[in-house]
Amino acid sequence: MNVFYEEDGSFKVASVMTENPGSLQVESISGKRSKIKTNNVLLRFEGALSGFMEGAQAEAESLETDFLWECCGEDEFAFDALAKEYYGQVPSPTQAAAVAIRLHGAPVYFYRKGKGHYKAAPADTLKAALAALEKKRLQAEMLAQWVEQLKSGTLPEPMAGKLDMLLYEPDKNTLEWKALEQAAGELNLPVVQVLSQCGAIPSPHDYHLGAFLREYFPKGSTFPAFEPVIAPDDLPRADVEAFSIDDATTTEIDDAFSVTWLADGEVRVGIHIAAPSLGILPHSALDGVVMQRLSTVYMPGHKITMLPEEAITPFSLNEGGWHPALSLYLHVAADLSIVSHHTCVELVHMTANLRHDTLEPYFNETTLESDSGHPYWPRLQCLFRLAEALEKGRGKDDPTRPPQSDYNFYVQDGKVRIVNRLRGSPMDKLVAELMIAANSHWGGLLAEYGLPGIYRAQNGGKVYMTVKAEPHQGLGVPQYAWCTSPLRRAVDLVNQRQIIAAVQGSEPVYPQDADALTDIMRQFDLTYNAYNEFQTRMERYWCLQYLIQEGIEDVTATVWRENLVRLEALPYMTKVFSLPELAPGTRVRLAVKRVNPLLMELDCKFMTVEALADPLASEAVVETEAAQEQVPPVATAAPATPPAEQA
Repeated sequence: MNVFYEEDGSFKVASVMTENPGSLQVESISGKRSKIKTNNVLLRFEGALSGFMEGAQAEAESLETDFLWECCGEDEFAFDALAKEYYGQVPSPTQAAAVAIRLHGAPVYFYRKGKGHYKAAPADTLKAALAALEKKRLQAEMLAQWVEQLKSGTLPEPMAGKLDMLLYEPDKNTLEWKALEQAAGELNLPVVQVLSQCGAIPSPHDYHLGAFLREYFPKGSTFPAFEPVIAPDDLPRADVEAFSIDDATTTEIDDAFSVTWLADGEVRVGIHIAAPSLGILPHSALDGVVMQRLSTVYMPGHKITMLPEEAITPFSLNEGGWHPALSLYLHVAADLSIVSHHTCVELVHMTANLRHDTLEPYFNETTLESDSGHPYWPRLQCLFRLAEALEKGRGKDDPTRPPQSDYNFYVQDGKVRIVNRLRGSPMDKLVAELMIAANSHWGGLLAEYGLPGIYRAQNGGKVYMTVKAEPHQGLGVPQYAWCTSPLRRAVDLVNQRQIIAAVQGSEPVYPQDADALTDIMRQFDLTYNAYNEFQTRMERYWCLQYLIQEGIEDVTATVWRENLVRLEALPYMTKVFSLPELAPGTRVRLAVKRVNPLLMELDCKFMTVEALADPLASEAVVETEAAQEQVPPVATAAPATPPAEQA
């Protein structure tokens, strides 16, 4: 005697060896013996066991499911009863088993009601289920077709309208994403690489920019409507000739200087900061834009300004005009000590906007001792000597400190030029020290008047923002408030409002313990860091693009630590997995194997050691690394932010 039974959702056959109450001992065709429950047995039959399941399966495939459904009626039924009605006679064991197999394999048509028992699905339900199955079948065919198109480098037409979703915010339930993910898996490539090979990403630059804009400028980078911005013209006019020092591409000129030689031998040095807070009223529409953007976004070849051009132009310290300014005057004695100081709000006449590229030949390390012939050389020399004294006063003068590099990126017509400038040049030191002096002094002024401001502080190596005047150990000042870039940073604009309120004796915009000030500080800190990370990312992109542009096949690099190296001519760090164990500071030659700006990947292979590290070089790397933990020397896209402003 043989049995046809169900086990674990499938049908099996076996020979009965012994039968006990409630169970059977059976042996399969393969000789495997097992114990099954009597209730699982659907059919008992005699004859050959071999070939039974094959015959039943073949017979089941010949049965029409639709006809079976029509024959079974609405009531619950047993499979063998339906088999008898279907065949018009007592079915053979093979025929009965075939009906059971067919019913079991069509759950859309027949609902299971127990072992060997079924019930036909209602007509409406069946119609809906069949439609869903057909839809699923068509989708599977379409998905397979899309996968093949993607693998062959063709973008399926329906995907063209969903690129934004696929690139930046994938909906993993969509057919488009499933096809893309499957194609990427079969090609063993990242999804974005598959789309690029299909021509969906014509510009890797725009892909990286698009990811940033989607997150931080979801409504676009254009400005909404705002009220006209009018610069006041009824302020006292300063009796000075002011000039600025900026990169050639700078358009938001925040700071300027003046030097006046007094009759008593003292020198009056003016630090003049653009005063847009006089025209941008708190809680106005434009103020809302400032508090949303919080900072200008810089990247090589492009920037997204915090303020619209209509608000920048009246207040930017452009040469040839009178501009509102918040001025700090330092009365400097012959020994470079500061005798007195005072702050005022006034109109300043700008006589010149000096630019790095044209100024540096006249004002550098070799021109400090004698007149270089530049019309501003006496004033520049005076300011530089003061800057040196200010640096010594902060305890930060260190002639042995290794120079650090800054990089300016200039992009035109898709071509990049990367210019290396050593940080600490006379121009850099002049601007940095005077900005530190102003930011520290005005931070102290707010504390003196009992007004809150937004400060940068450093304690135990950790740099953080606070609304209280706290020391900045890295800069060596008792307090440090960002105040000197109000055209480019919301924090500086906020602090400027507070400073002007203190100077003019007016009601402060942000009183003590104001939650608004803390909220601005926190949001600014998060946003500003994100903007800096994006700037760094785009600089890395242009470094990779430069390697491709110039056809560079090998590079020199310096070992930073373990397998991490820094390229010698570019502000780019990468891991070289083939690098042998070498001391930090070792110069090595690397072969450029693969450059991928889309994935931001650089694959290099170790070639040879250029020069072994000496102890001083190794120490310099370690010291520079430690310094970066405190004040990262971010490679800046022109216009560059002065080093002091990075602190």
